[in-house]
Amino acid sequence: MSVMRYEPWSLHRDLWQEMSRALDRMQSDDASSGATADWVPPVDIEEDKERFVLYADVPGVDPASIEVTLENGVLTLSGAREGHVEQDKAERRRVERAHGRFYRRFTLPDTADADNVSARGNNGVLEVVIPKRASTQPRRIAVAA
Repeated sequence: MSVMRYEPWSLHRDLWQEMSRALDRMQSDDASSGATADWVPPVDIEEDKERFVLYADVPGVDPASIEVTLENGVLTLSGAREGHVEQDKAERRRVERAHGRFYRRFTLPDTADADNVSARGNNGVLEVVIPKRASTQPRRIAVAA
């Protein structure tokens, strides 16, 4: 005889996790993209002395089809991921991967050098490098005795 573990609250827990995940997606969406995007890629931002670097997760999106624009100090990332082609053979389906248009906007600080921004895609990650202007970088000034 095999022993089977009974968890009476497992369905409740699964429903709670799905609701939490949906609410997290809604709260993390960029407010400026709500009316124009079907999904919003997560972005990491790093800053060092010479530059800012944005890493956007866009798996399944051709880097050549991503539009990166910079206008009036606002960096915009936009593009689209195609949905999965449905097959009539499937009896059940669960879709968690977002598809459709995405749109993200970032206001750049005054220290950003808008003329030398570069972007490249690699393994589903878009990397946008924004150098800082040389005139705004701190420099050490020697004090004469």
